[in-house]
Amino acid sequence: MAMATMASSPFLFSKFRSCSCTGYNKRVLPLRVAAVASIPFQQPINVDYLEQEFGGHGVIFQGIGGDCVAKMSLDNGSKAILMLPSGLIASYKATMWHGGTVELLQSSVSQEANTIQGGVSVALECLGEEQVSWSPSNWALHDITGSPQDSIRVELMSTDSHDMVQVKYIVTLQDNVLISQLMVSNNSDSSSLQLSGYILSHLTVSSPDATFAVGLERSDFFGRLPILTSSAIIPPDYGQKSPSQFSQLWKQMASNDWGPKNGHQTKTEQEEEMEEGEEDDNYKNLREQMCRIYTSAPRDFTIIDRGRRNSVVVGRDGFEELYIFSPGSSHEYYSEYAFVCVGQSAVLNPIILGPKESWTGGQRLHNPNL
Repeated sequence: MAMATMASSPFLFSKFRSCSCTGYNKRVLPLRVAAVASIPFQQPINVDYLEQEFGGHGVIFQGIGGDCVAKMSLDNGSKAILMLPSGLIASYKATMWHGGTVELLQSSVSQEANTIQGGVSVALECLGEEQVSWSPSNWALHDITGSPQDSIRVELMSTDSHDMVQVKYIVTLQDNVLISQLMVSNNSDSSSLQLSGYILSHLTVSSPDATFAVGLERSDFFGRLPILTSSAIIPPDYGQKSPSQFSQLWKQMASNDWGPKNGHQTKTEQEEEMEEGEEDDNYKNLREQMCRIYTSAPRDFTIIDRGRRNSVVVGRDGFEELYIFSPGSSHEYYSEYAFVCVGQSAVLNPIILGPKESWTGGQRLHNPNL
């Protein structure tokens, strides 16, 4: 796939400038990731309508083709860019100790599909009785509250939940924190609901070679293939230089949707995909190609980048699993593949919602660099 960084894309850069789960099994459930979502406004999105209806809270709307970006800005200098209708957070600029701001997210543009990849994205699969599944694919801009002096809260709501499920996606920008939350309510009087999904964040770094994950010592993990979605950034040569057994399976999976079909895996897939272990390094260097789901990680840990001289504290709420993917340090410093991906997930073990129950899961990206 031909890709270009945001800085090299004339199309985008000019626009951007201004709940009970116990016992983990080794079967990775299939997750049908929703395609680029659309909000129920006439296309192209009416930017003037959005300004009139939702403006005045520190958010400016700007059209890009038939889509739109919501630019969130606080008085302290922190900024975030939320893509509409997809809900992808393409940028988060945080205020630093030196008085300026630094971009903390890695985003790129697929020139073939003309879509944005990276940033912070969400995916969710709801599985009801009789194995009927549904994924949010249409988001509406439901509300914006707050102010530039304090915090800005943007609420998106799924519009195709068939009355059984209510799903909200909430993005909150605070002085030193970017929060992404999924809120799911099972409206059924008698049926349970199974949830699988994640919140996936691509953190830009100088190079994985200079990047460390701090605080994961003694956390149990399963090794696996990277999550393949339309928003995930995966180097085309991933797995080819790895000494692990990922290479053969990666070639087989790369041409298909990520995850086994209908939950079925062959013995070879199970043996090659799931490396089980315990983290023995509290200051883990991410220079090697790596993809793991930690099942007992702390709620907060830190990503430190020595090259950029900054760090991000990653917090988890509601989710029980931590996903970490490093493309390795064989790529150029500060390049398209200079990032590490962290995600809060319910992939190995789904979340079960009983009748009339609700669940909230979220991720916090905290900037401690003031």
